[in-house]
Amino acid sequence: MSDLRDAVAAGVVASEERFAALLRSIVEVARAIFGAKASSILLHDPATDELVFAAVAGEGSSSLVGTRIPSETGIAGWVLQSHTPLVLEDVRSDPRFAHDVAETTGYVPNGLMAVPLVYEERTLGVLQVLDRPHRSQFSLQEIELLGLFGSQAAVALDLLISARKARAVLDDEPSDVAVVARLAATIEQLDGEDREAGLRLLADLERLLSR
Repeated sequence: MSDLRDAVAAGVVASEERFAALLRSIVEVARAIFGAKASSILLHDPATDELVFAAVAGEGSSSLVGTRIPSETGIAGWVLQSHTPLVLEDVRSDPRFAHDVAETTGYVPNGLMAVPLVYEERTLGVLQVLDRPHRSQFSLQEIELLGLFGSQAAVALDLLISARKARAVLDDEPSDVAVVARLAATIEQLDGEDREAGLRLLADLERLLSR
């Protein structure tokens, strides 16, 4: 069973890395399309009630990933709590803007738009686009486009959260039952024939462990 456990662990870690890479690609493409100076995805960690920078493109990309802030902080916190998109042309004049927190990140924006990342009625985080230099006003079409990016990011975040939960189970509980649980989490991400084969394997393992 140790070989199976190692294989499952490797699969989970690989899945987590793929989903993290998907988040990075989303912020990079969003930044490029909007011509923005920066774009970021913040993941809500319910265990600590904090927002965590999960992916950053542009300003702050070298140091921000992994940084945590209280979930109610600033514009991102407001968007998370209210589940409402927000566009601001001048963030510094808005009372919701946390200037001190922005300074600690090394980049203080002038304007931004942000959307909540909602998946199956759960708000998982926030997607932000900061400072578009080539145009002074955010259009409705751009907000709708950011919403589409947000939908993709929410799916990626949900998969990343599932992978991290699976890894935590494997790390904290080395029992055979936990291994099967982790395997189930990995199989859940598969499609087509691979998923069917995985489900058959899972059923066989459950029968074996129940003897």
